[in-house]
Amino acid sequence: MPKTYRLGPARRAVNRVMSALVRAGLGPRRTYLLTVVGRTTGRPFTTPVSLVERDGERWLVAPYGAVSWVRNARAAGVVTVRRGRRVERLAVAEVPAGVAGPVLREYVRREAVVRPFVGAGPDEPAEAFVAIAPAHPVFALSPVPQPAAEGGPARA
Repeated sequence: MPKTYRLGPARRAVNRVMSALVRAGLGPRRTYLLTVVGRTTGRPFTTPVSLVERDGERWLVAPYGAVSWVRNARAAGVVTVRRGRRVERLAVAEVPAGVAGPVLREYVRREAVVRPFVGAGPDEPAEAFVAIAPAHPVFALSPVPQPAAEGGPARA
């Protein structure tokens, strides 16, 4: 049975340190600051996350289940990720279990700290991850087109 994630004082302290490192462009290379607008408050909330990059695609994994940022991302449909000076606005699309399973498996293999919360070990078959994927949402990330600059020259 997987452990239930609780954001306690120790984890808050780790998140603050990691956030400062990532904001400076340091820390693990797959770690970003995820900012999403609150679905009820409209305020931006930021948390460090690790992205999965494979086969030219990027994925956002929720190893702790449907925590606040997951519910906010579902409602907003758009998130911002930042690493150092690089800031990207990305559309999020939750994927079905068959697609999420292999991504979740790769995430668990790379991020040992989340293993107690997932319920499947890094050496388990892909089918085990497909089975638990509904409890650990996975989002495909894609760039949000930037609007054309206003006031520029008109083109015919």
